[in-house]
Amino acid sequence: MKKVLILGAAGRDFHNFNTFFRDNLDYHVVAFTATQIPDIAGRQYPPELAGRLYPEGIPIFEEKDLEKIIADEQVDTVVFSYSDVSYPTLMHLASRTVAAGADFWLLGTEHTQIKSRVPVVSVCAARTGCGKSPVSRLVAAKLREQGHKPAVIRHPMPYGNLAEQAVQRFATLKDLDLQQCTIEEREEYEPHIRLGTIVYAGVDYEKILRQAETEADVILWDGGNNDTPFYVSDLEIVVVDPHRPGHELAYFPGEVNLRRADVVVINKVDTAAPQDVETVRRNIKQANPTATVIEMACRVSVASPEMIKGKNVLVVEDGPTLTHGEMPYGAGVVAARQCGAAQLVDPRPYAVGSIRGTFERFPHLTSLLPAMGYSAMQRHELEETIRMTPCDLVLIATPIDLASVIKIDRPTLRVTYEVEELTKPGLSEKLAALATRREHALV
Repeated sequence: MKKVLILGAAGRDFHNFNTFFRDNLDYHVVAFTATQIPDIAGRQYPPELAGRLYPEGIPIFEEKDLEKIIADEQVDTVVFSYSDVSYPTLMHLASRTVAAGADFWLLGTEHTQIKSRVPVVSVCAARTGCGKSPVSRLVAAKLREQGHKPAVIRHPMPYGNLAEQAVQRFATLKDLDLQQCTIEEREEYEPHIRLGTIVYAGVDYEKILRQAETEADVILWDGGNNDTPFYVSDLEIVVVDPHRPGHELAYFPGEVNLRRADVVVINKVDTAAPQDVETVRRNIKQANPTATVIEMACRVSVASPEMIKGKNVLVVEDGPTLTHGEMPYGAGVVAARQCGAAQLVDPRPYAVGSIRGTFERFPHLTSLLPAMGYSAMQRHELEETIRMTPCDLVLIATPIDLASVIKIDRPTLRVTYEVEELTKPGLSEKLAALATRREHALV
């Protein structure tokens, strides 16, 4: 029996365990490690989810202790199981593993994807922050227009009690409160719910799928980071970002998504430099010449642009897009510049607690504030950072209204952004062919 250590970030790692290792007598998983997300290490993957071979559950350690864990647990194989990492980062982990005496594995999608009884459309990306969430909402809307009843299954964000979060269903905004969702979870679930789409998430994605199949005739997989789909997809849509040209070939598993895609969406072409859009086009043609390429604009708007003009503005942006997505700005900065803000206020001198730590960890962030809110304490620190930052206006560019979740004692204005197809024929035609494509595949 091989001893296995799974490197993760509370998402793909649990799915890889559930689908490949949980009942596999050839392997024994001694631990998970955690990174990217705060406060995951020190917990346990509970016995209720770990199965009969792990009656005491499985511990979760810090990734920084990789070599010590390999030595202490006599690990044979280390399995990399999280997303949105550069190739240098990935290979440094491989080198540390091999130097410590273990093998280093990447599991193929066929080992971990689950087959659905109904058609599956997946929306994934080459990097965090490409704009896959508005693309997912557009796909859901087009499916409804074509007479389908879609259910969204979202990539996992299990920050709470894992056993209780095995299968989560969100049909109303009250469900978000009942299940004590973090800001990051609300940002992904709430926009779908407001449009009338039921959202599933959790930890055990086999059970999640089987429940969703009882009330939907199409499953829409809404990916996280740049991870690959958990389900066998009848149509794989992958979003790329010309604001980061070249990243679609330089991050794992984003390049995997690009090479597998049926449709590649080049998003944000309205605000990206033309030469960067062309670079992305060339890279798509090189990596996946048979994919259909659809270009989209990401329209940024505010209800009252006059509130921004000439003002000192604190921009609050989506957290993951700025942190492990490595974007130096988002829709809020675009809106502030378009509407003539006098100054983008730098919140770093006023940051407190873990928010200050976020700026230290990600030095590319300057005149904006990432909306970090993985815990009640972190939400309080976000409130305090905003309260202490001198500004005329707080410009909120998160997918939800942050002012409804935390207290903000300044005037606020929301930035919204939705995608618009610029290529015809577009997604509607691809989705309309879905039923025919699945029938042929089943023959």
